Amino acid sequence: MKVYTTEITSDNIPSDNPIHQRLLKAYVLAQDYVHGDLLEVGCGEGRGLDLLLKKVDSYTAIDKIGAVLETLRSKYPEGEFIQANIPPFSDLHDDSFDVVVSFQVIEHIKDDKTFLSEIQRVLKPGGKALITTPNIKKTLTRNPWHIREYQAQELSNMASLVFSQVEMKGITGNDKIWEYYANNKKSVERITRFDIFDLQHKLPSSLLRIPYELLNRLNRDKLKKGNDDLVASITAEDYLLHENAEDSLDLFLIATK
Repeated sequence: MKVYTTEITSDNIPSDNPIHQRLLKAYVLAQDYVHGDLLEVGCGEGRGLDLLLKKVDSYTAIDKIGAVLETLRSKYPEGEFIQANIPPFSDLHDDSFDVVVSFQVIEHIKDDKTFLSEIQRVLKPGGKALITTPNIKKTLTRNPWHIREYQAQELSNMASLVFSQVEMKGITGNDKIWEYYANNKKSVERITRFDIFDLQHKLPSSLLRIPYELLNRLNRDKLKKGNDDLVASITAEDYLLHENAEDSLDLFLIATK
């Protein structure tokens, strides 16, 4: 079952490539941290699962889309896949995992503090959590699928209430990435200039999701048509881990229990 939208980015749709590679970068980076018993919260269609499985003794995942999990169970019989709406993580015991990863999920969670507390609860003492989420400072328009987005210090402060140690980094990019970002920004601004009443921030998110999806897909396809070589050439290597989270595209939180 395929559930790809512009929010659930595809690795097979050419115009999605820059975003897919950006999301994949978190899994590339996670290889240096994961080991032992690993939990992924919000695995989706298993974007970086092949990378993670090589590094761990066991893999458990939680996601809400049952049909997708069925596909993953068939493809990765060595993993355990749990369908659940979270938080809490009701089926998981305290002190169970060496590492928890959760990429581009917390922005969708209403009770984000409980979400972090549940990650901390299921980690073994000294275990680490890796969490990514968009940096609101680089967001170009309201995403109606997101309940909220964060600044780096805001997320660090909240995580510090739960974890013993918190380190905030960012995922940025090279010149190719920022060229694509600049092109995207100009294109989005051409669309949003018609929103003279700022409806994107005033209307309920449920009313914005369909137009957001249509315009976002149109925009990505237009960016590809305008510079196909750039869009096609971007790889995960073009995205970089950076100490300055404030100016990065995504926040990359490393938290220790």
